[in-house]
Amino acid sequence: MLRVSKIIDYGTLVLTHMASHPQRYFSASDLAGVLGIGQPTASKVLKALGRHELVHSMRGARGGYALSRPAAQITIAQVVDALDEQPFGLTECSATPGVCGYESDCRIRSNWLRINNIVRRTLEDISIADMAQSAHTHFELEVLSHENSDRKDRLVP
Repeated sequence: MLRVSKIIDYGTLVLTHMASHPQRYFSASDLAGVLGIGQPTASKVLKALGRHELVHSMRGARGGYALSRPAAQITIAQVVDALDEQPFGLTECSATPGVCGYESDCRIRSNWLRINNIVRRTLEDISIADMAQSAHTHFELEVLSHENSDRKDRLVP
């Protein structure tokens, strides 16, 4: 199953919370307490986001971390890049070309690359500001009846 890692999820959570108070500086312990994540995890996330210039830090009694730029200018793709320890890719060959011995003769690689590019573009199109907005659109899970072709689950806006 394709899934976002916990650290990327936590990073997105931290940034969306910070986006709700863009002028404020947050300590790792404040964020950990408010968001219900461990303080070491919050520190790890903030340091990685800082290395990629998504947040900046200020020392001192009123110091902490703040967004480096407006939330609308920070994409989910940038969060993934900052917090994932390997290049983005849904398959090994789309993340690191040349790793797979079957790559040159693979019949499905071009389609995996196509899917990979679509997912990447989608992550680039969604910002932290988008994530921070209240969900005005309600999605509900619709299960099509058994009589309709095959049974499928899908999200319907």
